[in-house]
Amino acid sequence: MVFIIASAAYSMYLAKYDPALLKRRSEAGISYEKEPAQKIIIFFLFVASIALIVLSSLDVRFGWSLLTWYISSIGDLIVVFSFYIFYLVSKVNTYAAANIRVEEGQKIITVGPYKFIRHPMYFGAIFLFIGTSLALGSWWTLLLTPVLFSILVARILNEEKILVRDLPGYTEYQKKVTTRLLPFIW
Repeated sequence: MVFIIASAAYSMYLAKYDPALLKRRSEAGISYEKEPAQKIIIFFLFVASIALIVLSSLDVRFGWSLLTWYISSIGDLIVVFSFYIFYLVSKVNTYAAANIRVEEGQKIITVGPYKFIRHPMYFGAIFLFIGTSLALGSWWTLLLTPVLFSILVARILNEEKILVRDLPGYTEYQKKVTTRLLPFIW
């Protein structure tokens, strides 16, 4: 329920303050990706997301994890936090599309979360995945987190090649902001 409310609130914010970004964010999925590598990456991301739902459903059904209500509540708070990260990203980057593309007039964003992390939307996605696992009452789905992280690493590495190629100034930005996804790690 928290995911639905947070997602709806985020979408309403975009609808009111940045409808163009809402459109960019809604153009998600394999068919919207131009790069063959990204189509494959999105497929695996979709499979991991389905696995999270299926595994957490089986976990709850068969009582494998037996999470307490307060652990699930912490998961809900993490989900809200992830949407807050998405909000911070959206506030400063109207080009934060769900697919990999560089648009005419697009500039490098160096404020907000982009001051510290080159891919803050993916940073938020990691929290969303962890929070959703806990909110759905499953320790077992947390085992999918390294899988998600690996998929995001592949996406980021490919995306950065595209940004270096197509977005003027991105190489200089990489030198200034060295953290791709996880501060002090990568």
